[in-house]
Amino acid sequence: MLVRGVWVRDPYSRLLVPLPAAVWNFPRTSEHHLPLQIGETVHILQASEGKGVQQPQGIFPASLIHLKGAVVERRGAEESVIPTEMPMVQEITTTLREWATIWKQLYVAGQMERYQQVKQMMYELMERRSQLLSGTLPKDELLQLKKEVTGKIDYGNKILALDLVVRDEDENILDPDRTSIISLFQAHKKAAQTITQRIQEEMSPQQSVLGCSARLAASPSHSLYLCVRNFVCNIGEEAQLFMALYDPSDENYVIRWASTGVPQDIELLNNLKAIFTDLGSKDLKRERLFLVCQIIRVGRMDLRETYSRKLSTGLRRPFGISVMDITDITKGKSESCGTDIPCSVLAGFWVSLKMLWGDLSQVRKDHPHLVDRSTVVARKLGYPEVIMPGDVRNDIYLTLVQGEFDKGNKKTQKNVEVTVCVCDESGNVVQNVIYHGAGDKPVSEYRSVVYYQQRHQRWMETVKIAVPIEDVHKTHLRFTFRHRSSSDSKDKSERIFSMAFVKLMRPDGTTLRDGEHDLILYKGDSRKLEDAGAYLTLPSARMLPEPKLLSGSSFRVSGTASGLTVSARDSFQISTLVCSTKLTQNVNLLGLLKWRSKPSLLSENLQKLMNVDGGEVIKFLQDTLDALFSIMMEHSDTDVYDTLVFDALVFIVGLVADRKFQHFNAVLEAYICQHFSATLAYKKLISVLTQYVDHASQGEPCEPLMRTFKALEYIFKFIVRSRHLFAQLYEGKETAEFQQSLQRFFLSLNQLMKSPLEGPTLLCQVWRWGWYCPSHQDLTFSQTPAPPKEDISSTCVGHSPDQALCWSHPSCWSLSWWVLSSAGAVPAPTSFVPPCLAPPECRELLLQMAVPILQELIEKGEEEGACIELLSNILEVLYKAQKVNTVFSAASVSLSTPLPQSHYVACMAAILSQMDKDHYSSYIKAFPSRPELMDFLMETFILFKDLIGKTVYPSDWMVMNMVQNREFLRAINQFAMTLTKMFLNDSSFELQLWNNYFHLAVAFLTQESLQLENFSQAKRNSILAKYGDMRATIGASIRDMWYNLGHHKIKFIPGMVGPILEMTLVPELELRKSTIPIFFDMMLCEYQLTESFSRFEDEILRKLDSEVEGGRGDEQYKQLFESILLSCCRRHPKLAKPGENFVALVTGLLERLLDYRAVRNDENKTYSMSCTVNLLVGTRPMYLYKLKDLHVSYENYTEGAYTLLLHARLLKWSDEANTAPMQGLHSPSLHTQRQLKEALYNQIIDYFDQGKMWEEAIHICKELADQYESEVFNYEMLSDILQREAKFYEKILKVLRPSPDYFAVGYYGQGFPTFLRNKVFIYRGKEYERREDFEMQLLSPFPSAEKLKSTSPPGQDITGSPGQYIQCFTVQPVEESKVRFKDRSIPEQITNFYKANHVQKFSYSRPFKKGPKDPDNEFATMWIERTTFVTAYPLPGILRWFAVTSTTTTIISPLENAIETMMKTNEKIMSEINRHQNDPSLPINPLSMLLNGIVDPAVMGGFAKYETVQFAGIRIHGRKVTEDLRPFHERMEQCFVQLRAKVENQYGVREMVCFEAQRSGRPRSMAWGPDWDQLSHAGDRQVLWWGVLAPSHPLSLPSPLPAGFLPQSHPHCPLLQMLLSHLPSPLPSQFPFRPSCIPGICPAMPPWWL
Repeated sequence: MLVRGVWVRDPYSRLLVPLPAAVWNFPRTSEHHLPLQIGETVHILQASEGKGVQQPQGIFPASLIHLKGAVVERRGAEESVIPTEMPMVQEITTTLREWATIWKQLYVAGQMERYQQVKQMMYELMERRSQLLSGTLPKDELLQLKKEVTGKIDYGNKILALDLVVRDEDENILDPDRTSIISLFQAHKKAAQTITQRIQEEMSPQQSVLGCSARLAASPSHSLYLCVRNFVCNIGEEAQLFMALYDPSDENYVIRWASTGVPQDIELLNNLKAIFTDLGSKDLKRERLFLVCQIIRVGRMDLRETYSRKLSTGLRRPFGISVMDITDITKGKSESCGTDIPCSVLAGFWVSLKMLWGDLSQVRKDHPHLVDRSTVVARKLGYPEVIMPGDVRNDIYLTLVQGEFDKGNKKTQKNVEVTVCVCDESGNVVQNVIYHGAGDKPVSEYRSVVYYQQRHQRWMETVKIAVPIEDVHKTHLRFTFRHRSSSDSKDKSERIFSMAFVKLMRPDGTTLRDGEHDLILYKGDSRKLEDAGAYLTLPSARMLPEPKLLSGSSFRVSGTASGLTVSARDSFQISTLVCSTKLTQNVNLLGLLKWRSKPSLLSENLQKLMNVDGGEVIKFLQDTLDALFSIMMEHSDTDVYDTLVFDALVFIVGLVADRKFQHFNAVLEAYICQHFSATLAYKKLISVLTQYVDHASQGEPCEPLMRTFKALEYIFKFIVRSRHLFAQLYEGKETAEFQQSLQRFFLSLNQLMKSPLEGPTLLCQVWRWGWYCPSHQDLTFSQTPAPPKEDISSTCVGHSPDQALCWSHPSCWSLSWWVLSSAGAVPAPTSFVPPCLAPPECRELLLQMAVPILQELIEKGEEEGACIELLSNILEVLYKAQKVNTVFSAASVSLSTPLPQSHYVACMAAILSQMDKDHYSSYIKAFPSRPELMDFLMETFILFKDLIGKTVYPSDWMVMNMVQNREFLRAINQFAMTLTKMFLNDSSFELQLWNNYFHLAVAFLTQESLQLENFSQAKRNSILAKYGDMRATIGASIRDMWYNLGHHKIKFIPGMVGPILEMTLVPELELRKSTIPIFFDMMLCEYQLTESFSRFEDEILRKLDSEVEGGRGDEQYKQLFESILLSCCRRHPKLAKPGENFVALVTGLLERLLDYRAVRNDENKTYSMSCTVNLLVGTRPMYLYKLKDLHVSYENYTEGAYTLLLHARLLKWSDEANTAPMQGLHSPSLHTQRQLKEALYNQIIDYFDQGKMWEEAIHICKELADQYESEVFNYEMLSDILQREAKFYEKILKVLRPSPDYFAVGYYGQGFPTFLRNKVFIYRGKEYERREDFEMQLLSPFPSAEKLKSTSPPGQDITGSPGQYIQCFTVQPVEESKVRFKDRSIPEQITNFYKANHVQKFSYSRPFKKGPKDPDNEFATMWIERTTFVTAYPLPGILRWFAVTSTTTTIISPLENAIETMMKTNEKIMSEINRHQNDPSLPINPLSMLLNGIVDPAVMGGFAKYETVQFAGIRIHGRKVTEDLRPFHERMEQCFVQLRAKVENQYGVREMVCFEAQRSGRPRSMAWGPDWDQLSHAGDRQVLWWGVLAPSHPLSLPSPLPAGFLPQSHPHCPLLQMLLSHLPSPLPSQFPFRPSCIPGICPAMPPWWL
């Protein structure tokens, strides 16, 4: 099935429709196909069966589409499709799409490590998305999964430099429209800190540990969930598995395993779950944690024994142990799922572990599927860090430590078994109070493990004793010892041989102390050993004062226990730990808890409470508080104990405030809300509190008051709760009395403030500690009217300015607390939230008090943190209360601050967000005069502009930035209305104020955070949907404000040209269309006054350079600028022609600037240089130094020198002021044109020197020398410049200077930029640069370009194609004839320079076949097509390349080509000869190879193809040849003789013309002989002496030769002249040559010519 899909508009505002989404990529292989990518959505218009539809429009296979639910919402002309999935799934989908784009970019950039990291995160997000869509997760796992997903998204966004996402507690994205700006800011800070910490943990293992520690510290209680999957071990008997944590000792989790390999309780199969609770932060911070499993088998003494005889059974024997390091799991780094714990026996043990945060009740709530009724709870062997009220424990943990037993009359050591039971005073065993561990049923007695024949036995077995609390005082533990035999018959005969005991309660009423106890072992008759009456009167443990008891022999105890003796050879140690919230080991605390038993000691016990260890008091916090308030309630008719109880309460609250017990704040809060019931306590608490304040105001010691103020928060919470309970019980009675007591307290506090000595000092300290006063919400919650305003006001600000000033500074934190709690919008820390809000009058009073103090502190720069916190709290309260009556003073505070701190800016934005038009109007009217209003607007505009320009918030705080921009935009528009109304008339116009407005508005419009085109599509859509495009709004305001200026516009020209240009360059179509006409308005305004717009034109041309170079502007802008301004100009006849010229100038400049910018950042700066030259030529020389810097960066020193020379030529040798159009880097210290030109020349000389262009440097030196000698008479500088010039002459002759190669490069195809498209350039190569390297560098900026293999010009199919094609080949420079070198012998070091420099013509020769093919000589039909290129400027120049301006093509015949080849060979040989004559030390090898290649050719058919003779240079070679090359030289001489004989036989002997006398020294260049014309037209001579053809040769020339066939300017053969100069005189008769012979052409003709 094929589906036709397009996007259509839905007429409904909200409609539930299926949303088709692509699940597979679909490439477009036909013009009718609609290409799809995974995840893209479409609207289906039509579906049909078959292979096509009528008039198809975007068809695709239906199988590639998945339909899912969605809602289409329309907002005006816009519509959005919202999937009906949970928000978290939608967020994951959006995130994956955004990450996918960056992921591909990472791969292309080669960042493989980050690529793999993002890939892994995307896979994880896709997996989590599938889990969310499954809908099968329980509530706790769903919440945990959402936290995990948001954590991964936030982390990924951070490392990919994407925006920060802020969320609420439920991991939902915060809606900025429903959240206060202060809350948004705090959420951003918190999210940023969390992500930063996560990144630090990822990067540093140490930071990871710290991060885990921080998470652990955040929760005071933790739990470890354990699930036993399987236990496989061939024991053959029953077993007991004891699982515990080591080192934080928890109860053992006990599993009884049957001999059949399954749990004894078959219902526990696949349901063996336990949770180790009460793990504190300190426990989990241990270096290492282990899970230990002990395996105890229950059965025979020895497994190797068989049942052939009757064996004793039921013995608990050690079997094995398993240990696993779970440190990473407990610290949250990993989670174990199906872990195999290694065993010391052939066994397998599989468990699953999971760390759960929170106490048991929280865990049950968060993880109901894990922790249910069947889950075993293993409590900690000790107290948790926080003991919650109602958590009643009364457990005594007993550990059998060790024992040592003498073998007595036995031959071997005893197999000792210890039996533990709990007995009452009569010796009766208390039933079912002993637990082997968690998960096991209680038993009446416990039997220890039996170790085989060991004297010293160490058990370390722990059991729990759970005796009812009312029976603890009358119970004791009894230990009996018995030898166990492997034989059943012997075992039955064994009796108890020893006994020990210990009482659980000490004589003073406290419980047995924690720690080890060395018990006394008693011997005697077994019946006596079990008789409580016989041993309870005896000592149970060895005490330190009784050393003899430990080592003395057995003795008989007198009295009723006459049958028991103490065994000194045996020893037994136990350890006990009492975990009870009802039984204490402190006598003083016990006296208070049981105060009713001894009322006479009540005062003493209350005082002794202050000396009790804080940890012990905290353990019994609820019982202690109950005891204190019960004392207060039962003595309500007297005040004897009121002060003592109050001090005790302050002491307890002080303990909770201690950092050590900070986790117990929640316990105290819970006690107040749920367990506190003293209805009359408020009366006594207020009375004592008022009494303390009165005493302090009278000058008495105020130490108790200081402690009281520290605990004041909870004291008042007790008062409020007590009053609330009293009002509920007695239906609001005694309300007036309660209000009077509060008024008395505030009056006493006021009196304390009046004290000149104690008041301010005391309260300054109290404020710093954290003042707490009853909030209005607390008093309202207690159903009691609040204290009068004057009381609160006088309490807070005092009765005199001096007193208020004394302590107002340290009161900001407390004022912040007052504002929050009294307004009722935000609860104070650690307090319950009331259901009602405070009246507005109380809030107004507090703000009137707080704002002046806040303003004073901000102006002085004191306590910034406290001020920010107070201001934030005020604004948060006002946001929730929707009251801004006093916001204006706060606004002035915020707007006047010079600190651009992010928190202050957030406060300012919060203020602006709560102001509507009426607020702005009222605020403007509040200024008493226009100057003050103008100053405010001026400062506000400057402040806004600074905040916009500075990065107040991080760039990834997108929501915060957009919210701030939204509020700034509202404020700017409001202030613009004020400008129009009050500062536009001629009498009130303020130029600077309006100028500041325009600059602010443009800065707002062009800020980075509003440039939507730089964002991803998802981010762009999100911003447009939530905030719209604010650029269009502010742009329309700027346009309207400009047109409102009227005749004041001229005052802003040309000053506002730059800002308006910057605004119009923003790539937003509608904004450009609406603002570009402002330019014409500026032109018209200036033209009407001056009949020109030169100032506007100069400014826009100047600004356009910097703006476009900065990245602004594009082809669309150029077209819009041209079309809009041309349309406007043509409607005004006077501006039509100058306007068109101006538009053409600007668009031309803009085109060149865009070309320059397009290649400016390329690694290959070649094209940047080209565009820079275009700008240099097309506009002004402002880009000259940019071009020079580019050249120098690429070591193109020659081109850099020519570039600077352009500037130097513009300067004069005069002392006129330096007004050159481009002063460059020399202008700061050089004031005249002579100074600047001299400095430039010196720089140029240096560049020419580095580029080895010494000839050019010499010209500059000569000009400088002339100035020094004839104009300024500076002979010292003249000496220096002449010395430099002399060095350059020396370098010309002595320094090797290779000639560069030249390359022709053609750029064909429409894919290239306009300055390259279908153009040919000649490039000057660098020294020793190969063509392959040049081509590689050439192709690097265009990776998709194709290299043309042919050197012929391409056709229209190439030049018109959309692709890119590059053609590159080597060309030869065409040297211009130098008249001054004619007929002169010049060193090649001099002439070579002019062959490759100052060249403007270049040629390329392409051979081709013409005519019938000659099988004997293929070169006879080989012609040459020579293409000559002429460049725009000679090379080298200001560029290493220039465009070709003209091209000509000529055809070269074979003969002409042979002549050229011979001339080149002549030059080459002559050059080599000159080198050897000038420097005899040169190696001979190059000359040898050159001569041998001509005299004895081994290629191209040898002599059969040459028919020429070569004898030049042989003599020179003979003089310089070494002995090792002598055979080689003789071979060349032999070849020469043979060649001479052949020439004589075929052509005869000819006489040579007479040459002028030879001078000594190097040979001179020769000219054609005077008889050349006669010889060249000899009728019967059809041969030329040095290059003749046989008469029968197919290429023999006609006779006479046609005129002009041979050029008349060919020189004599230099080799012949050289040879003649070394022959003897007179010539020998046998020499075949005579002076009358024809001076011919050098015989080094190529073989293909012959």
